Amino acid sequence: MSGIAGSGCDVLLPLGELKPLNEIERSIIKGYRKVLLSKFIRAIKDYKMIADGDRVAVAMSGGKDSLVMAKLFQELQKHGTIKFELEFIVMDPGYHENIKELLISNCKHLEIPIQIFESYIFDVVDRIAKDYPCYMCAKMRRGALYNKAQELGCNKMALGHHFNDVIETTFLNIAYTGSFKTMLPKLKSTNFAGLELIRPMYYIEEKDIISFTQNSGIQALNCACMVAAKKIGNKRYEIRALIEELKGRFENFDKKLFKAAENVNMEAILGWQKGDKKYSYLDFYDGEDCDEE
Repeated sequence: MSGIAGSGCDVLLPLGELKPLNEIERSIIKGYRKVLLSKFIRAIKDYKMIADGDRVAVAMSGGKDSLVMAKLFQELQKHGTIKFELEFIVMDPGYHENIKELLISNCKHLEIPIQIFESYIFDVVDRIAKDYPCYMCAKMRRGALYNKAQELGCNKMALGHHFNDVIETTFLNIAYTGSFKTMLPKLKSTNFAGLELIRPMYYIEEKDIISFTQNSGIQALNCACMVAAKKIGNKRYEIRALIEELKGRFENFDKKLFKAAENVNMEAILGWQKGDKKYSYLDFYDGEDCDEE
């Protein structure tokens, strides 16, 4: 997918008292059912993300989003009607040892059976990405994860992008590329035959992920990137602040921006692109009178 995508970085959540696993899992079913589990299941159903017999690679970064996604997948597998298999994969791009230990500790406590493989992406990005490492890092991570997913015989790969990632990406593309592109809930890989990317957290808001993680007492990782720490920050944080400002001025601005991607009126836009071909509304203009101004 072209356009600007998420970098995969998370906010480092404060360390609280780590709750027992049974309490954490119970809160998914009870306290957070409406804002997490129900939205997770609805996205999967709405966009037909998973079918019987699928083998899903769940991409784990150790951040709040992927940890929550993993637990939601486990709940769906235990109690849902769809029969599918899960592989929890962790691509180590060159984490500091303390970061890696925290990731492993969290997954062990949550009983997420991860498989870790090394890629040394941080070293490569540091050499070639100059001042803007996040896009290159995300692209290389994606390729490494696709390779591992295919190696494990998976036909789906799940990423933890959530509702806020979707609207921020949409707004970023409008502001910085002059195009209306959003982050799609699923898409087929062009370079890895038979593999499809899915985003089952599509409807889930970040504030609810943060609330759940903090309530569970889990200290989730941030992006743990030693490269980005030395470079100029990306524009996503500026866009995030701007969206928050606009939400204060226009009621439900974020949800309306999300909805706009579903309500594109093809008769009221100047142009669009499909594949490599671009179209203008003039290509279909018949010259008939119209009462609209």
